[in-house]
Amino acid sequence: MHAEDLSISDIAAQVGTPFYCYSTDTLIRHYNVFCEAFTGHDFLLCYAVKANSNQAIIKTLADQGAGADVVSEGEMRRVLKAGIPASKIVYSGVAKTEQEMTFALEQGIFQFNVESEPELHQLSRLADSMGKTAAIAFRINPDVDAKTHAKISTGKSENKFGVPWTRAREIYAAAAKLPGIRVQGVDLHIGSQLTDLEPFAEAFRRIVKLIEQLRADGHDISVLDLGGGLGIPYDRETTKPPLPLEYGEMAKNIVGHLGCKIIIEPGRMLVGNAGILVSKVIYVKQGENRKFLIIDAAMNDLVRPSMYDAYHEIVAVKERDGPTSPFDVVGPVCETGDTFARERELPDLAGGDLVAIRTAGAYGAVMSFTYNTRRLIPEVLVKGGEYAIIRSRPDYDDIIGLDILPEWLE
Repeated sequence: MHAEDLSISDIAAQVGTPFYCYSTDTLIRHYNVFCEAFTGHDFLLCYAVKANSNQAIIKTLADQGAGADVVSEGEMRRVLKAGIPASKIVYSGVAKTEQEMTFALEQGIFQFNVESEPELHQLSRLADSMGKTAAIAFRINPDVDAKTHAKISTGKSENKFGVPWTRAREIYAAAAKLPGIRVQGVDLHIGSQLTDLEPFAEAFRRIVKLIEQLRADGHDISVLDLGGGLGIPYDRETTKPPLPLEYGEMAKNIVGHLGCKIIIEPGRMLVGNAGILVSKVIYVKQGENRKFLIIDAAMNDLVRPSMYDAYHEIVAVKERDGPTSPFDVVGPVCETGDTFARERELPDLAGGDLVAIRTAGAYGAVMSFTYNTRRLIPEVLVKGGEYAIIRSRPDYDDIIGLDILPEWLE
């Protein structure tokens, strides 16, 4: 297996396992495919930073012209440092604090995606006190079932996100009267990992009607933020999500006539298939009724299988012919949930062999943690025939040193 022109085995020998590996070429190709899907429209792609917030990933996309969708002050600071201008930043999230709002107002970001009436009034008060004007769009909850995992569905009435679409006109009318607020857009995001275009289409049709009503009410709606959520093929045999071009054609057919600046916020679609998690087999263990492939990566490195029962394809880094047998692929953490796959057909592997967990570029390293006092693992970015470590493996002292003993224990 190679990443661009480099052997994964050679990188592993130099960096050590486990580690994340990303392809620059794939990141850029995915960005360009999305942009091509909206050719001919006033369009801005704002990368959903929560999918993978490494500075090198953000900078790679920033250099192509991407903006950013952020959900915290920390993410905003990351994208500004990576070179994305404030004029290309939209700020989402249901619990923006006064400190975060103040920082965003000081930067002069493009848009606040407001998610509640209390948030609106706090933003108005802060902006007015600072002599600033906050450009806003309300995140509309269209009460549409995204038909995705319950933990990543965000557009149903019982979800915590956005304001009800049935009250939108009332809320927009109130916003238009507040100091420090300029209403400019409408925002929605119904969930992640959608593999069917129909939920998108249903939500977009509702938003078109709403924008027409808001314009009739006198609001100058010039921005339409369609969010993200387009799925990627984790299981290549059974999952075939729509292509970005198909998504773009559907979106343009429904909302294109509005004349709005269109914003989309892909995250997983840009980075998911641009990354793998490389791990080494520690032991092959024969249990009572099954075989276990015990690897040196764990749930703290990639939590998606434990948290979402998510499927990730697992392959041997060195391809081999011959028979396969079912393995439970597990990690070293002292939890039964530290399991990447059950009864997965794999070739006969031995201690020291390398495996790659595919489609790990999104919600992988960014959600990792140090449970069992395990060190965070390196991230590597490949470009052509060279690579760089873009997050190093910390020392144990770095982790343990975060603890502070009170005086009475000194």
